[in-house]
Amino acid sequence: MNWLQIEKEWQKSLAPLYPELEIKSLFFIMLKSRFKIDKAFYLSHQQDLLNEQQLQETSAILSELNTGKPIQYVLGETTFYGLNFKVNPSVLIPRPETEELVKLILDELKELKYHHPYILDIGTGSGCIPIALKSELPHASVFGLDISNEALATARSNAELNGLEVDFIHQDILQADASFTMESFDIIVSNPPYVTIAEQSQMHRNVLDFEPHKALFVTDQDPLIFYDRIADFALKHLRTSGLVFFEINEQLGVETCQLLQAKGFRSIELKKDLFGRDRMIKAGL
Repeated sequence: MNWLQIEKEWQKSLAPLYPELEIKSLFFIMLKSRFKIDKAFYLSHQQDLLNEQQLQETSAILSELNTGKPIQYVLGETTFYGLNFKVNPSVLIPRPETEELVKLILDELKELKYHHPYILDIGTGSGCIPIALKSELPHASVFGLDISNEALATARSNAELNGLEVDFIHQDILQADASFTMESFDIIVSNPPYVTIAEQSQMHRNVLDFEPHKALFVTDQDPLIFYDRIADFALKHLRTSGLVFFEINEQLGVETCQLLQAKGFRSIELKKDLFGRDRMIKAGL
C-alpha cells in the first residue's frame, strides 16, 4: 500500500468517530510524530509504498484510534507553545486555549517588567503551563503543584525533556494551607477542574473515556470550589501587587468574577479566547 491508500483507509475507518477534516489532521499528526513526514513531503510522495514495519505501525495506531483514544495518548506526546510534551492518561492533554492563558501571563509580565518573578501553577498536570512560562522567562523561579504523583512524574519528565528547571510540589490545594511552607509568589495561575457533571453529555467520548476525570470535573452543587480555595490560598501567598490568572468554565465567567470580587480582589478582567468565549480571568490584590 502507498501513503495515499493509507490515508483513504483512515478516512473510511474513522468516519464514525470524527469529521473528514479532523481525520486528515490526525493523519498528519501521525505522519510527523512517527515518520517525520511533513505535509509538503507527503503531498509529493503520496504514491510511495510503505515497508512492512510502516504498515504495521500505521495499522496499530489506527486500531487504537478506533477505540476513541486520543491520538496524543496513542503517540504518547503532543506539542504546546512550541515545546514537546509527553502525555498519558494521568494528565490532561494540553489545549490551545491554555496556550492563550500562557500568552496572557507573558504579555502582562512584559508590561510589569519583573526581573525575577516567582510563579506558581496550581493543578499543573503535564507541567505545560510552568514549563512554557519558564521557556520564555529563564530568570523566573517557576513551580508546579498537583495532587497526583503520577501527573508530577510526567511533569518532571517534561521539564527534563525540554531542558528547563521547574520545581514540582506534591500537594492537595484543597488542603494546602495547613502544610504549605513555600515563599510567596508574584503570579499564581491555575487551570483547575471546572466542567460540571451536567456538561458531561456534551463532551466527546475520547475525553470522557480516556482523560482523567479528577482533572476535569466538579460537582453541579459546587462548581467553583477550586477557584474559591485557590483565591483563599492566593490571599495568603500572593505578594503585594501580585496577580492571579485562571482558565475558566465559559458558562461561569460572571460568577467566578463575583467570587473574586467578594474576596477583595481588584482590577478583575474577564478575557475571551480566540473563539470569543469567556475563557480567562486576571485579577490583582
